[in-house]
Amino acid sequence: MSLRNSSQYYHAVLKRIPPRATPPFEDPDMQKRVWGRRWGVRNDVGTLRTLLLHRPGEEINVMTADRYDPELEALIDDDEQWYFRSDQAPDLERMQEEFDGLVTILEREGVEIVWAEGGSRDPNAVFVRDNGLIIDGGAILGRMGPVGRDYGTGRRGEELYVYRKLAEIGMPVLHTIHGDGLLEGGSFCFLDEKTAVVGLSFRSNRSGVAQLRSVLETQSRRLIEVDLPGYAMHLDGGIVMVDHDKATVNVERLPYWFLETLAELGIEAIPIDYRDGTLAINCLTLAPGRVIMDAGCPYTAERLSRRGVDVTPTPWAEISKHGGGLHCATLPLVRDDD
Repeated sequence: MSLRNSSQYYHAVLKRIPPRATPPFEDPDMQKRVWGRRWGVRNDVGTLRTLLLHRPGEEINVMTADRYDPELEALIDDDEQWYFRSDQAPDLERMQEEFDGLVTILEREGVEIVWAEGGSRDPNAVFVRDNGLIIDGGAILGRMGPVGRDYGTGRRGEELYVYRKLAEIGMPVLHTIHGDGLLEGGSFCFLDEKTAVVGLSFRSNRSGVAQLRSVLETQSRRLIEVDLPGYAMHLDGGIVMVDHDKATVNVERLPYWFLETLAELGIEAIPIDYRDGTLAINCLTLAPGRVIMDAGCPYTAERLSRRGVDVTPTPWAEISKHGGGLHCATLPLVRDDD
């Protein structure tokens, strides 16, 4: 009997062409070969190359003045789960002008923009950050907390639009938060290339964080958990990295031990100025020591400038009434390692 006709044939063949686990999935050359380019971010301050955005559109018009609650001094819909800090309906034209101003800065910087869609009754779609966590090699697709009455409205479902867009551009999705896990991208931050932090709240729970941890462990990255106070939603209300060794912080949203951890990592914590309001922290880092910030936050901008951070201001007043800043409205898909 010949080898080809024996039971040993495939053993002999496969011994000659064995599979290999290395180089790993995240290896730059392997990513280029399989996925067309190197994807993901390995720190939160490297030069921004590719960014996901959603321009405010007609979905904003679901927020109407008849939903005003004088006690909260805001428009609010408990069923559809949105709010707007005003007694007037949003000025969509102004929101779009503000958003287009951001886009102009990004295009001037050479940032590649990827446009995400959103639901026709989803005014929160502009805040793309919460749909995913971008790490080395690809995305972790989040699972949004708000679902609305009878699970028919709210933000859950935005993830599908982002998933479709990532698939369209060929970006790997490394994991999708499932089961009873909740995890939103605004509660995730890289402190350095080996250390990340996640905020636990009513919008990101331990089940979701456990799934995140399992993915990061495959990349030998440490994950720090921070319990956020009260009804604070996201970690980016407490910290945003603005350089490799600098972060802007809201000390009212962070425990003392975490501020000490920053110091141990050699990260200078620069507090926001209370005169600017809490959204002063919500800036977008373009490159190490370079950020875009709401023009309505001059005192915090001055603090950062004095610490060597270059600040580009842009108007954001109308969009900020919707409860989110520049960081909330942007999801970096690719950053350099610089």
